[in-house]
Amino acid sequence: MSNKQIIDIFNEIADVMEILGEDGFRVNSYRKVARAIKETPDDVAELMQQDKLKSLAGVGKTSAEKISEWVVSGKIQVHQELLEKIPNGLLGVLKIPGLGPKSVAAVWKNLNVENLDDLRRVIDDKSIETLQGFGAKKSKTILQGIEFLESSQGRIQLHHALAIAEVITGWLRQVHGLERIEYAGSLRRCCETIGDIDILAEADEALGEEIIQTFTAIEGSQDVLASGKTKGSIRYHNPSVCADTVQVDLRVISAESMGAAWQYFTGSKEHNVRLREIASKKKLKLNEYGLFKGEKCVAGKTEQEIYKKLGLSYVPPTLREDRGEVELAQKNKLPQIIQQSDLMGDMHMHTTASDGRNEILDMVTVAQQLGYKYINITDHSKSSAIANGLDETRLLEQVEKVHEINDSVKGFTILAGSEVDILADGTLDFSNEVLSQLDFVMASIHSGMKGDKKKNTDRVLRAMENPYVNCISHPTGRLINRREPMDLDMKVIIEKAIETQTALEISSSPHRLDLKDIHARMAIEAGVLVCINTDAHDIHGLYQIRYGIATAQRGQVAKKHVINAMTIDKLKSWVAEKREKFI
Repeated sequence: MSNKQIIDIFNEIADVMEILGEDGFRVNSYRKVARAIKETPDDVAELMQQDKLKSLAGVGKTSAEKISEWVVSGKIQVHQELLEKIPNGLLGVLKIPGLGPKSVAAVWKNLNVENLDDLRRVIDDKSIETLQGFGAKKSKTILQGIEFLESSQGRIQLHHALAIAEVITGWLRQVHGLERIEYAGSLRRCCETIGDIDILAEADEALGEEIIQTFTAIEGSQDVLASGKTKGSIRYHNPSVCADTVQVDLRVISAESMGAAWQYFTGSKEHNVRLREIASKKKLKLNEYGLFKGEKCVAGKTEQEIYKKLGLSYVPPTLREDRGEVELAQKNKLPQIIQQSDLMGDMHMHTTASDGRNEILDMVTVAQQLGYKYINITDHSKSSAIANGLDETRLLEQVEKVHEINDSVKGFTILAGSEVDILADGTLDFSNEVLSQLDFVMASIHSGMKGDKKKNTDRVLRAMENPYVNCISHPTGRLINRREPMDLDMKVIIEKAIETQTALEISSSPHRLDLKDIHARMAIEAGVLVCINTDAHDIHGLYQIRYGIATAQRGQVAKKHVINAMTIDKLKSWVAEKREKFI
């Protein structure tokens, strides 16, 4: 059972309550429950059965009862009653960027706006401009928001947002006198999808207007939403960069406040709330301009000095989600999260033998440039016919070829592996006799993903029991913004991974990022090793390792948890140990 539905319902309850003007504390309590469910890797239905719902932060007796009500009936009475108090189309109005519940309440109660068509009407006849807090400028912004909502799919993938940010920051570097340019927000935290892009420019205030004008004039600036002396906002769409449309906000910041602003605009909101609470207890005030004691700024130039003044060790951006990192920073016990330089190799990639676009030696060359000591060639198996999967004969021929090339390359190891399909009954595409001739086996599900949880889970469990399977590739099979993950019992899979000495992959493909961060943390806390790979289909794909590293960091994964951070000798011993133990 997906937790997403209950998350949406609790957020919707909070939205409707806020539209209706109900108590802010109650509104926030529902949002806190939604966030707690979002952060847990556990299925709420199972937590209910185990009487563990109240173990989630912010979930008390009343919230637990509402969750249980939904699990049993698929509905929550309070939610249904609230929906009856507002027009059916009003929640659609709330989806428009820049329109919060209070603004939605204003246009509904004062102008009888009940849906997007009504909203367009009051924009066209300018009656919206008569409302307090609204005007011609805000009316235009709302109209642009409607058009944006209708033309886009909402949040964009991490790699697309990064491509846009890098183009824009590169464009701004032409401004003479610009000291520094950085991106912030969910992009800097490397969230799997990004709502909008925040960019900060460090410069003297006198340069602000020139920087903003340069920003709003960039190719791809479809709409200029704001253009002032220190802040600009555009709707960006440039097909030569990526197909997505996204809002980009730029702020010009003084050197004295750059660290504070970077910390503040990086977020997350929940992490920042925790920092402000700590500051308040120390009789300090923290905001985007600095850390203040009375009127005196005691920190602000760098993020590091802000964390130090608050009595915390520096928290890397990928950890700033209020998932326990603040408490660890207070105790100076933050994990030494994995860095790209820690990786010794990439264990999942494809060549022209199946559906890849480069030869083995091409992949070796780039891998060496990345500082690796080994790679594992894992072309598809025969069931992946659409990917030109290898049958037994072609696979064994490739194994021989890999070994020949390996003998000719000095100071580097090329392993002969395969990405073997896990079939519907959990058996593998190749016999054990064939698998025994491979150095390292990745096992994957590529079809039949719509089964029920038990069937899907059992399929993966049986594959892990095979003594030649070393790692489960992209375990949930999700494609971000395109395909939901398989319904799997991750707890049971993690337990089996420990029992069978099988690693779980964190796929660096920005379309997958699978395992996702909370599952990666769940795995390493249980004692499972992970493998951070690219699933590269050409030499360029090998550089996408940065996304897998970021996802692992968000899951608090350290070097000791990663099998391809092992030396080649230790890795080979790890593979041999499973075979000796279970054959």
